[in-house]
Amino acid sequence: MDFELDEDHQAFRGTIRRFVDNEIRPVAREMEQRGEEPVAIIDRMKRMGLFGLTISEEWGGLGADCVTLAVVFEEISKGWMGVAGAIGSHGLACRMIQDHGTDDQRARYLPDLASGARRTGIALTEPDAGSDLQGISCRAVLDGDAYVVNGTKMWVTNARHADPLPVLVKTDPTAEPRHLGMSVLLIEAGTPGFTVTRDIGKLGYKGLESCEVVFEDCRVPVGNLLGGVEGLGMKQAVGGLEVGRINIAARAVGVAQRALDEALSYAKERHAFGRPIAEFQAIQMKLADMATEVQAARLLTWWAAMRLDRGERADVETGMCKLFASEVALRSTLEAMRVHGGYGYSTEFEIERLYRDAPLMAIGEGTNDILRTVIARGITAHGLPG
Repeated sequence: MDFELDEDHQAFRGTIRRFVDNEIRPVAREMEQRGEEPVAIIDRMKRMGLFGLTISEEWGGLGADCVTLAVVFEEISKGWMGVAGAIGSHGLACRMIQDHGTDDQRARYLPDLASGARRTGIALTEPDAGSDLQGISCRAVLDGDAYVVNGTKMWVTNARHADPLPVLVKTDPTAEPRHLGMSVLLIEAGTPGFTVTRDIGKLGYKGLESCEVVFEDCRVPVGNLLGGVEGLGMKQAVGGLEVGRINIAARAVGVAQRALDEALSYAKERHAFGRPIAEFQAIQMKLADMATEVQAARLLTWWAAMRLDRGERADVETGMCKLFASEVALRSTLEAMRVHGGYGYSTEFEIERLYRDAPLMAIGEGTNDILRTVIARGITAHGLPG
């Protein structure tokens, strides 16, 4: 068992780290405070091939494994977690299309999605249905050669750019169990009745829009039913969310590591009572706990990613890494703020931004309480992993 990255992963991490250090870190705080969309950064990510991370080389992508995915999201999130969102839900949706799409759907969408010529996201959550996806009310009724879609989706990243947007709908509201009545439709930009109504204001996760999307008598061709078979939408979405949890866990590790870096640097520079505060035992305790938890979260994330790469069942493992890493991000950003004292509360320092970004990871891709249920059910049915 090797707890280190191999040479290829290390080299790729070095490339991403240089990109982040040179092009994201210097501008992140000011751009976020201005509410500026990171267009130049996203264009650079396209040229680097990062929009094709989860797409196989057959369709023009990088064909990266999940460990590489974790490395990319950690490094980008050290610079600006919001920017990682541009390729987060995009990569999840691409993976769904590649794994479950028809040959025509793959050929139609994946090459442009891999290059970044197209962007995408995923529309699951509704105003009255978040963790309980089976409770969605967005409905698609078959009418000749098209589905007529009506409903509302919330918290859709890349909504203003998505083409197509995978949307989880009810194609048979009477089905029992309920998940057998759910499907995913690939709805293209510009389709009449598909409207991005507003951007949702957020505490953190700035730089990328999170939108409300409304469908009103939106006609979607039958050929855009993901996989060409009704009733598989829940399975397709849940499979994608396992990869999504690696993404979120890695983002959490990145935010936590940056908080630790900032706290350590500040503790060495800040003097009180004639010496650096890093020499005070109270500060040392915080730094030691942060460092230990960040490394544990990183290794747990790589472990879950490797399980996915081996094609093994990993619902418990991905749930564990997302749960633990996100809680570490919450604790680390708070402790880093305490190390900074009053300066940690200032918008002139990085900590307040990291502190605002951290809560998203405890909510996204399944709230942590839901994941605790997933983990408990998994270990009850199948035992402890490993």
